[in-house]
Amino acid sequence: MQAVILAGGLASRLGARTASVPKSLLSIAGRPFIDWQLARLVECGFTEVVLCVGHLGDAVRAHVDGGAVAGLRVSYSYDGPRLLGTAGALRRALPRLDPCFLVTYGDSYLPFDYGAPLRDLLVHPDALGTMSVFPNAGRWDASNTAIVGDRVAHYEKGSREPALDHIDYGATALRREVIAALPPNEPHGLDAVQAELAARGRLRALLATERFYEIGSEAGIEELEGWLGRE
Repeated sequence: MQAVILAGGLASRLGARTASVPKSLLSIAGRPFIDWQLARLVECGFTEVVLCVGHLGDAVRAHVDGGAVAGLRVSYSYDGPRLLGTAGALRRALPRLDPCFLVTYGDSYLPFDYGAPLRDLLVHPDALGTMSVFPNAGRWDASNTAIVGDRVAHYEKGSREPALDHIDYGATALRREVIAALPPNEPHGLDAVQAELAARGRLRALLATERFYEIGSEAGIEELEGWLGRE
């Protein structure tokens, strides 16, 4: 199984913390964050990871290639001089993508089976993607998803519609053809891709039962360290 980690962000919300250290290498509960992520992916059965990197990406590569986590083949796709957004980074990495792959974010830690969305997509050939969702109800961030049965009925980032009571959990399985259809070297957001697939009825929903964690803020770092300390 192949996972793609979008780890090219500038981490501007963390200020001086990430001026010279990429977010992926921030020390979280005594280990660089990328170690926690990669170890979790290995536990879930992944054997290959593509890291989409940009800001201080060479430092991430030096750490991972130095043997951060055993059991993975890791390759890299670098942002160019023009930032292309989350889906744009996937389009840039197109030559490295498997026919079906999982995409997640470089600042997310998800206490669930990362392989589940990919396995779900593989057994539903009518779908173009399977997005993990959480019944958030506005608790940890703005909810952005409505589901009907096993489908994402509507996805809209930044919306405050009451009907959107779930949230994109941060791990989505996609077919390579979805990314191949995007024009190269143009900005694209993954949220727009997800919204379009939902509107076409081609995006499945896979329910996660435990809240997500992130290191994009000081509060998020504190919460994740507390959770990891209880493991």
